[in-house]
Amino acid sequence: MTILCVRFQLPPAREAALPALLGLLEEFTPVVEALPPDGALADLRGAERYFGRSAVELASVIRVRALALHGVDCVIGAGPGPLTARMALRVARPGVTRAVPEGEVREFLAGQPVTALPGVGAATARILCEYGLDTLGRVAAAPLSTLQRLVGAKGGRELHEKANGVDRGRVVPNSVSRSLAAERPFERDELDPDRHRRALLSAAGELGVRLRAVGKVCRTLTLTVRYADRSSTTRSRTLKEPTAHSAALTGAAYGLYEALGLQRARVRAVALRAEALGPAEQASYQLTFDPVDEKVRRIEEVADRVRAKFGPGAVKPGTLAA
Repeated sequence: MTILCVRFQLPPAREAALPALLGLLEEFTPVVEALPPDGALADLRGAERYFGRSAVELASVIRVRALALHGVDCVIGAGPGPLTARMALRVARPGVTRAVPEGEVREFLAGQPVTALPGVGAATARILCEYGLDTLGRVAAAPLSTLQRLVGAKGGRELHEKANGVDRGRVVPNSVSRSLAAERPFERDELDPDRHRRALLSAAGELGVRLRAVGKVCRTLTLTVRYADRSSTTRSRTLKEPTAHSAALTGAAYGLYEALGLQRARVRAVALRAEALGPAEQASYQLTFDPVDEKVRRIEEVADRVRAKFGPGAVKPGTLAA
């Protein structure tokens, strides 16, 4: 077990503390991959040899330091690869590292629902479940040709490998600063999909304002939905073109939300993260002849100038992105 997947239990208002917490992990290994808004992967192969401790023992030290220095508890999963560590995190509890030894990976995965596997969305899960492949154990036992017929040649092979514990992933060091996030917590656990969508509208509007203010566009949008039981679901989508346009971000956010197929889910908060940022002046765009779209963009420009002159509260984010 050399890979840790850590989720810091950050309150909604403290997401800005993530870079400092990543720095804590970097005291043990330089191979740290941020998983915004509140997590990270850490490869401890070198640290195990250097400190003479196992990854699970180092996880305990990390947890104590996070509490002592930042007042933040964390949930940790450990495994021989990034996939296993992320899967272990799903069933981990605060205060106890859920570790999956290399020889027990297939047994651990076998009992997990197919929806727990990173990369398996609602549509793929629905197709698999229609054929009785509702657990990773059943997926692992299914013929490769069957999976490829159901989800495609490449997708079927990747699914077959992952269900059988083959993890080709690696921890890729990155920078959390290459993203912007906006979170909308609810005062109480919210069941109403319309309120969920209004929160997404507001968050997407804020992201658009912040991106345009720093002259950036994003290529990927990530939605995180946090539930009443403290679990969460995260989905990402690569946009058709880089954008800082609030309406485009809102449309993508709605698409991610609808793809989750939530039915009377008790939602505690929703968060959007704009990732893969780049300079707006270097981005290429598809020409449009839609007068409505052009009008909305011009209104955005005016609203941005109003905010610059009279302050951020002069125009409420999200009001122009309906």
